[in-house]
Amino acid sequence: MSAVNPDELRLAADRAARIAGATKVAGVELVQQLWSGYGAIMRLTLSGGGPPTCVVKWIRPPMGRDDASHRRKLRSYEVERAFYARFAPQLPPACRVPAIFGATEGDGEQLLVMEDLSAAGYGLRRRRCDRRELLACLDWLASFHAAFMSVEPEGLWPVGTYWHLDTRAEELARMAEGPLKREARGLDLELKGARHQTLVHGDAKEANFCFGARGVAAIDFQYVGRGPGVRDVAYLLGGGSAEAAGVSVGEALARYLGSLAERLAPSVDHDAVAVETRALFPVAERDFQRFLAGWSP
Repeated sequence: MSAVNPDELRLAADRAARIAGATKVAGVELVQQLWSGYGAIMRLTLSGGGPPTCVVKWIRPPMGRDDASHRRKLRSYEVERAFYARFAPQLPPACRVPAIFGATEGDGEQLLVMEDLSAAGYGLRRRRCDRRELLACLDWLASFHAAFMSVEPEGLWPVGTYWHLDTRAEELARMAEGPLKREARGLDLELKGARHQTLVHGDAKEANFCFGARGVAAIDFQYVGRGPGVRDVAYLLGGGSAEAAGVSVGEALARYLGSLAERLAPSVDHDAVAVETRALFPVAERDFQRFLAGWSP
């Protein structure tokens, strides 16, 4: 991964400060570089108006690329801006996401200027959640899925998640011949054909949740799109997360479905959603295993 140019970073910070309503950047903290050298996330300390701090996603893609992966990444940043502009304002308070101060695009870069969740009381990050935290993440997902049940993904991905089959032809080709590869199309069709579609977060891993005394919030909405909520649930519980937290799959599904039932509109048949979710959970698990088998054979 190429190093971030400090002069470019500082100029981007100055532009972001103006978007946030400040006149001066008192400090710049590089939080992390974006995947594959596409920019950086930074935390700014501000003065002269606006919030005291903000978090900035600065996207400056490398020059000379035009492959499928590059186009998918560029589209993902467009999707994230669309999510914050059109959909985030519809979320209930229990489904906490960062407030957005503004976004710009031009001269080969994009800026997304957001509330600093750490300063708002959500300062803890986890690579592995404990039991309480994992259950809180399931509650957050239930709230998110309930808010967007049957909503059309205007401006978002027609199919949410970063691993679904339509975008992973190269990974599918790399897979060893066997049952999982033969099942790939059928798994994909089952998930796309789910009766109860919502918007899925699309990258609901533990590292994309922020914890604190006020509860849990979520970040990173580059792969939001249409899908059954079970895609997010299977992804969150995968990779040993449930076992590490001491939560069985049965308990996790019961917690998620209980939270969903409390939040769904009365017009939605929760029993039907629950039956479909339980039936599709092993399908969503196996679909993600299909991605991993091709991505990291």
